[in-house]
Amino acid sequence: MKCLPIFLSIVVSMLVACAPRPPGATQPPSTAIEATSAEPTVINLMSHDSFSISEEVIAEFEATNNVKVEYLPSGDAGSALNQAILSKNNPLADVFFGVDNTFMSRALEAEIFESYASPVLAEVTDSLELDAENRLLPVDYGDVCLNYDRAWFTKEGIDPPTDLGALTEPAYRGLTVVENPATSSPGLAFLLATIGHYGEEDYLDYWQALRDNDVLVVDGWEEAYWGQFTAASDGDRPIVVSYASSPPAEVYFAEEPMQEAPTGVVLADGACFRQIEFIGILKGTQQRAAAEKLIDFMLSKRFQEDIPLQMFVFPANETAALPDVFVEFAEIPENPANVSPEAIEDNREAWIEAWTETVLR
Repeated sequence: MKCLPIFLSIVVSMLVACAPRPPGATQPPSTAIEATSAEPTVINLMSHDSFSISEEVIAEFEATNNVKVEYLPSGDAGSALNQAILSKNNPLADVFFGVDNTFMSRALEAEIFESYASPVLAEVTDSLELDAENRLLPVDYGDVCLNYDRAWFTKEGIDPPTDLGALTEPAYRGLTVVENPATSSPGLAFLLATIGHYGEEDYLDYWQALRDNDVLVVDGWEEAYWGQFTAASDGDRPIVVSYASSPPAEVYFAEEPMQEAPTGVVLADGACFRQIEFIGILKGTQQRAAAEKLIDFMLSKRFQEDIPLQMFVFPANETAALPDVFVEFAEIPENPANVSPEAIEDNREAWIEAWTETVLR
């Protein structure tokens, strides 16, 4: 029996430890058991509320590095970033996840992040690396696109839309629901797609045409998708602003196996906007070494392969394999609309205000 020698070893160790020592004898050096029993380093991860990862994945990181990750969900991406900026002199966390390219310039101008060139960046898609100083490192990306209900269009004998311009045509009157860019991240991303596609001179004309064609505006994605979209609710709108990864999500969560996703995606050039999510080390952290390890782990293949079925976005690490449902049902637009983080930061509020005047007033 293997346990007997172990038991005897423990008894011997205890007897040695308790035995009287001759005068002048010193305490023996610390043992390996004492070293491994050290309390884990606590590292605080601040994020938006949608951050999710499998418990067993983060447990591996914690066990390997003797670290305990404490989560600090702080609302949507904009709200979380605002909290991080307001607390910059007394940071609430060590690491921040969830800044995207629509808020990137604001985050960098606030100077709340420390540079860190993770060695795992060698495995990350170059086009996702937008900060040359590596204050914000890309973790994942997802494309906001128009989704449509395949069954609805088949039943009605109407071809689904193939580009943004189709939504202004009479055949698509009253069929589309979008989210308000002032209150919704995908709503803002879709507004940016129209700006990138039509340009600052003409994007409001497009939105005026959408308004004339009875577009419906709601506050957020859940209300649009689960409240108005025909493929997911009792609503009457078969076109919705959602994500290119929504079709695989529909298949993954379906009660019965599916041969085809019930929803399709409009992938025409300039019809989608790519959101990239970043992670960074907050200035003032007292756990710099652990923060670096956490970032390395979140960029690693192990963590990245867990991302798609947790947050239904795509991993930034090129070596990460996609789950089968993504391979079979997800589509990635080849040419999403392009609006630089700097242009977004300089014009975000003005664009939203102009949109509000055109569409809602």
